[in-house]
Amino acid sequence: MALDRGTLAKIDRRVFAELDHIDGVQMVKVPVSDATWSTWRRYCEAMELSMGEGIAALISHELLTTVDTAGPGRAPFSRRVDQLGEERVQHLDARERELATIEKRLQAKEEHLRAREQRSRTLREVSDRVDATTPRAGRNEQCPCGSGVKYKRCHGGPSRSR
Repeated sequence: MALDRGTLAKIDRRVFAELDHIDGVQMVKVPVSDATWSTWRRYCEAMELSMGEGIAALISHELLTTVDTAGPGRAPFSRRVDQLGEERVQHLDARERELATIEKRLQAKEEHLRAREQRSRTLREVSDRVDATTPRAGRNEQCPCGSGVKYKRCHGGPSRSR
């Protein structure tokens, strides 16, 4: 791939601009031919750069052009990030609607259980009042079930199969 003088000048400006921003060192393997590598070495020597500094500048340049959103035809990376963000927002909106539905169901179930508990409490109170006012049959009196047998032999005796 041949580079014209204008492109080389742009690369040179970027390389020099980025030299002051070196944060760390990363080891990489670069899969290029021997001829390409020797050409790159000569280019870096002419620029008085180490080969690593030149590669770092190219990486920075490539990343900036990939995420640059200033131009009318936005970079594919930016479009993909926006698409993923929109999908995430839609997913969260759907999840919020689902949770709202579940919450309504739980509230309805809670109201149902409260009403049931209130009915149960009312029945217990009525049962307690009835038991307190209903006279009990004595052991030797007729059983209130109407069997004609004494209470002690019918429902008042020890547990038997009836």
